[in-house]
Amino acid sequence: MTAKPKIFLTRRWPEAVEARLAARYDTTLNTADQPLTEAELAEAMRTHDALCPTVTDRVTRAVLAVEGRRARIVGNYGAGFEHIDLAAAREGGIAVTNTPDVLTEATADIAMTLMLMAMRRAGEGERELRAGEWTGWRPTHLLGQSLNGKLLGLVGFGRIARAMAKRAEAFGMRIAYHSRRPAPDMPASAYFADLGELAARADVLSLHAPGGAETRHMVDAALLARMPAHAVVVNTGRGSLIDEAALAEALAAHRIAAAGLDVYEAEPNVHPALVGLPNVVLLPHLGSATIEARTAMGMKVADNLDRFFADEPLLDPVG
Repeated sequence: MTAKPKIFLTRRWPEAVEARLAARYDTTLNTADQPLTEAELAEAMRTHDALCPTVTDRVTRAVLAVEGRRARIVGNYGAGFEHIDLAAAREGGIAVTNTPDVLTEATADIAMTLMLMAMRRAGEGERELRAGEWTGWRPTHLLGQSLNGKLLGLVGFGRIARAMAKRAEAFGMRIAYHSRRPAPDMPASAYFADLGELAARADVLSLHAPGGAETRHMVDAALLARMPAHAVVVNTGRGSLIDEAALAEALAAHRIAAAGLDVYEAEPNVHPALVGLPNVVLLPHLGSATIEARTAMGMKVADNLDRFFADEPLLDPVG
């Protein structure tokens, strides 16, 4: 009997996915569900046929090029892959896959949640109430902003940004966007080739760009200075898109009104200056955190593993 391929999951996955993988593969689970060290990831590459990391695992050259490596595929649980050294994977002949398309709706929901909470100061209100500091209704208490008629500026115009635009239009918002090229199905007036010009016009700037060196700190002090004082920044893209120190300074000085963040540059660490500010909503990377989306992500990994070990074309190759 041919031995089952050995696969290593770096964190706990939804139960249905773990059951599917366990039925087909010799599956090692990280039952402690704690982050693994570089040495532990490298050991998994040496002792298993597949490594299945998440977007929070640093799959470095040292991990991929470990002496005696056995693994031939990295089945990433997540759409983003900036945490994987793709050059090292190519050099080692290691296949890499990701999980696009299945987290669009869930992430767009969180982007809308952040925008609503920041615009309507819901986070401030809940903290006040839970602290026993609410003294009752009054006309000028925690006045926020309506979404109706406001301009939503989308940075990046992929699937998640489009899904958010659809939701925002239902709230009466106007849509503009910045991307590498204009979208043929959008009005020409909605496209801003220059990000700074969009930032200067938008009431809400929502980030949906990929990570990497090209987009690192695209929202910096200079861009924040161009935004209106009532503007709100929302980030469900990548933590590296924002200079968090500059954002904290702008929020503290009320140079912009508020922010809503679901991703951070040094996750799980959040810039300490942001944590104490009342006008920022901070969520713990919940973008895809629905049972439907997280299960579909895991099933995507499983589908790619099935194809790889059957010597069939991969569904979602990266690099």
